[in-house]
Amino acid sequence: MKKRYFFGLIVFSLLAIVGCEDLDTYPQGDIITSDIKVDVNSNDPEKAVAAVNGIFAQFNTFMPNRIAFNDVERHNDFGYPSVMLFTDANGNDVVSTDNGYNWMGSSLEFYDRTITSYECQIVWNDMYAIISAANRVVGAIDEDTDDPLSMHYLAQGLSVRAYSYFILAQLYQFNYVGNQDKPCVPIITPENSDFAALNGAPRATVGEVYDLINTDLGKAITLLTSAEEGGAVRSDKRYISLAVAYGIRARVNLTMHKMGEAVSDAEKAIANFDGEPAGLTDVNVPSFMSIKEKNWMWGIPISETDRVVTSGIVNWISHMGSLNSGYAQYSMGFQINKALFNSINTTDIRKGWWLNEDTTSVNLNAEQLGYMHASGFAPYTQVKFAPYDNVVANSTNANDIPLMRVEEMYLILAEAQGEGAGKATLENFIKTYRDPGYTYSASDFTQEVFRHRRIELWGEGLNWYDIMRLNVGVDRRGGGYPNATMVFHIQPTDNILLWRLPEAEIEANVALTPADNNPPASAPEPVDDID
Repeated sequence: MKKRYFFGLIVFSLLAIVGCEDLDTYPQGDIITSDIKVDVNSNDPEKAVAAVNGIFAQFNTFMPNRIAFNDVERHNDFGYPSVMLFTDANGNDVVSTDNGYNWMGSSLEFYDRTITSYECQIVWNDMYAIISAANRVVGAIDEDTDDPLSMHYLAQGLSVRAYSYFILAQLYQFNYVGNQDKPCVPIITPENSDFAALNGAPRATVGEVYDLINTDLGKAITLLTSAEEGGAVRSDKRYISLAVAYGIRARVNLTMHKMGEAVSDAEKAIANFDGEPAGLTDVNVPSFMSIKEKNWMWGIPISETDRVVTSGIVNWISHMGSLNSGYAQYSMGFQINKALFNSINTTDIRKGWWLNEDTTSVNLNAEQLGYMHASGFAPYTQVKFAPYDNVVANSTNANDIPLMRVEEMYLILAEAQGEGAGKATLENFIKTYRDPGYTYSASDFTQEVFRHRRIELWGEGLNWYDIMRLNVGVDRRGGGYPNATMVFHIQPTDNILLWRLPEAEIEANVALTPADNNPPASAPEPVDDID
């Protein structure tokens, strides 16, 4: 018999339930009092800001799943950045060793596809917690409001909800084209949350999920256009601007293979962004540390007082960073795929984002290089991400986390334009900002753009979605994986690529049975490596 409670940490008392009781528990144990509910529902934009901030607080939280795990503390449990690390570890570009200190080991081996795995639950719970917070705002502000600040706030909820469903859609089903009728994930909105809390929610189709994504983004772009014209603009880059909304939709259109629309949205994202790509002298040293960098469009700001920081090690840069002090000093950090590194021109400034085969990098000063050597890091280890405040061995791991950079928009533009105009766009971008010696000479244009995406966006939690939308599978042969048992060659149609709904969700959601889950798949078998 199904259990009658809010299913799988999805709903928890979603927005439509607001006001039904005097006290509700929201995702991750947050308590929402009746006073806060009145503020959210009052349509007063000054009061609604707390609910909007609640959306973005869900992106970066300390051990939000500890209660769900019966007080088990997982050092890879810190909100959306955990999802970024898991998916990067699933792929073939962010190389690591499974030595007991690597908290991404389950994802490295695809054991995270087990329906009782911690990672399986973290991904599901964290994404739906963000959706819950977004729904709180969407359900509280009148869609027909003419107040610029209210329009800005409503657009935040719609944009983040679209973004979250977009992430889920790419994890729980194969790419959009040809799979529109296949099961994706349950859709929860303020309109159906009362019903879903009692009756569960089935998996919507891929097409239905993308319809919601595009509807939300279309509304958000209209609202942000009017809001910004009315003087309501974001106060910092944690919030979504018109440029970021166009950027999200450019990603969606690229995934849907709607190339004309992707071109238009990428161009508008660039035009509406008040920054610019980082230049050669910006990224010839470890960087990508602060949301204030001119090329960051959207990110997660981290404060020194945040619990993830005061924990010392339960945070994104603790695992990812090489030049700070954290888990990476014990797990031996993350390396770039050796074959990908070798494909980078010697004139490309990005070559220095990783140690070379001799464990040196022209991007490092003597202190930085000495620390890398003293720590015993292997060839190809990343030095792309600077330590907090550029202090080597810094144990204050308060780096901001990039969610979107303008460089990506140029790469989307190039790919979507195709080999004609896109070749010129790609060549101009790379020559201007990364490699003065670059000349396009590839035989496959899409693969060449993909190669530059793999280099440029390495470690930023985006590569998995390219793997899925381009149907390339996972090929770790020749990548320099230190454990022979981690060398996989996974075909693009293998079910192991799909995440599975957690067992807790299936048990609690009365609209689902085990047969509704993605098919079980055996962990991949190692294959012979190649040089």
